[in-house]
Amino acid sequence: MTSPLCNFAQLGALTVTDKSPSNTSRRDFLKTSGIAASATAIAAASFPRAFADENNTINVALVGCGGRGTGAASNALSVPNGNTKLVAMADVFEDRLNSSLGHFQNAFKDKLAVTDETKFLGFDSYKKAMDVLSPGDIVILTTPPAFRWLHYTYAIERGLNVFMEKPVTIDAPTTQRILELNKKAIEKNLKVGVGLMVRHCKARGEAAKRIHDGEIGDVILIRAYRMAGPTGSAAVGPAPEGKSDLEWQIRNFHGFLWASGGAVSDFLIHNIDEGCWAKGAWPVRAQASGGRHYRFDNQGNPAIDQNFDSYSIEYTFEDGTKMTVDGRTIPGCHQEFATFVHGSKGSCIFSTRSHVPARSRIFSDQNFSKDKQVWAAEQPEPNPYQLEWNDIIDAIKNDKPYNEVERGAMASLTTSMGRMAAHTGREITMAEMMEHDHEFAPDLAKLDYDAPAPLAKLPNGNYPVPMPGITKKREY
Repeated sequence: MTSPLCNFAQLGALTVTDKSPSNTSRRDFLKTSGIAASATAIAAASFPRAFADENNTINVALVGCGGRGTGAASNALSVPNGNTKLVAMADVFEDRLNSSLGHFQNAFKDKLAVTDETKFLGFDSYKKAMDVLSPGDIVILTTPPAFRWLHYTYAIERGLNVFMEKPVTIDAPTTQRILELNKKAIEKNLKVGVGLMVRHCKARGEAAKRIHDGEIGDVILIRAYRMAGPTGSAAVGPAPEGKSDLEWQIRNFHGFLWASGGAVSDFLIHNIDEGCWAKGAWPVRAQASGGRHYRFDNQGNPAIDQNFDSYSIEYTFEDGTKMTVDGRTIPGCHQEFATFVHGSKGSCIFSTRSHVPARSRIFSDQNFSKDKQVWAAEQPEPNPYQLEWNDIIDAIKNDKPYNEVERGAMASLTTSMGRMAAHTGREITMAEMMEHDHEFAPDLAKLDYDAPAPLAKLPNGNYPVPMPGITKKREY
C-alpha cells in the first residue's frame, strides 16, 4: 500500500459555569480524596516496574473508561502469555471509572492491581495515570478523539508504548500535530497501535492480498455501507437539569464535531479505511451529500447534536477509481454494514455482518453468485479486536517495529475530508483538507470542570449545525 507520507508529498460562544451540586461534589471529591495530585508520587513509587522485570510483566494504564476503553483493556489483559496487568485508571467521570473498574474486578481479578491511590479523576488525570507506569509499559488512550494528541504528547514524554482508539484526529491541524508528534515516538522506538482493528483481520488481510495480486483484475469501484438505526451517542437530546454543556458534550461525544468528528469520523472510518486498504491507496478528493431529516434521541426528544442522519460520500482516487460510502442512522430503514470491491475480472465481498466475522469472499462475476465463488475466508474467524492486542504486545516483548499512527492519521483525515464535503456542500481535495486551518477545539489543553464548552449554544438554545451551500469555508 502507498505510504501515507508519500501521499502527503504528492498532495500538494456562550460561557457556562455549572455550579450545580453534582459538579460541586465532584470538584470537592477531587480535592479531598486519594484521587489527587499528591497521589501521583505515591503511585509512581509503588509501581516502579518496567516491562523487563523479573516477571516479564507489562503494566497497563487505562485513560478513558467508557465502553471502548473497557473493551480495549480487556483485550490487553487477555493476550495469551501476555503477562499484562492493569495498574491505573483515569477518567473525567467518576461513574464511568467505577463501572469499568467493576467489570475488571469481576472478569480479571488476578490481573488487576488498581487501588484507590491509582484511580484518578479530572482533566489532568491522564498524566497521573501515566506517571504510575515505567518506560516500556503501555497506556490505552480511549477518551473522546479530540484529546488524542494531547494525551499522546505526554505518553511520548514518559517513554510509554501506546494503544490509541480511532479516529486519531478530527481536523487538519490536529492531523499535522499528531504526525509531528509521532516522529518523536519513532525516534524513541515506542510501539504504537491504532484501533482500526479490521487491519488485523485475517480474512480481510487475505482478501486484500488477493485483490492486490490481481485476482479480480483492476479495481474499478468500491462500495461501503454502514446503515443502521441510532448509533452510540450520535443523536443527542437536550441536557438534563444540572448538567453543564461541557459535561453533556463529553458524555455524548459522538454528537459533537469538536469532541469526535461526529458520526462520520467515529463510525464510517472503518469502512472507509478498509476500502482504501482494498484499493491500496488514499483518495485525492471527495464530494458528498447528506441532511438532517428528522432526529430524535432515545427518549423521543428532538436531537440537538451536530450530525446529519444520512451521509453519502463519493471518493475519487488518483487513477479515477471511485469509492462510495453510505451512512445512515434513521430507525426503521434497510440496514447494511459491509464493503464490496468490484474489479475488471471479478468482485469481492470484503466484509459483511459488521466488524466480525468479515466472511470475505471472491467471485468471478459482479453479482456475488454462489456458483461463481472462487474463494472464501476460513470460518470461524479469530476476533480482530483481540488480534490487534496480540500483535502489539508481541512487538513490545520482542522489540519489533510497530507504529500505526501514520496510517491511522491518513484514515482519519480521509474520513474528515468526506465529512467536510457533506457539511459544506463542496468538493474537497486532500491537499485542501490537509492545509485547512479550522481546529475545532484550539483551547483543549485548558479545559477543566468549570471551563466553557468548546461548542457554545446559539441564542435559541440549540447548537450550530452544518448548513451545506451556506457555510462553505468551515463545517459550522
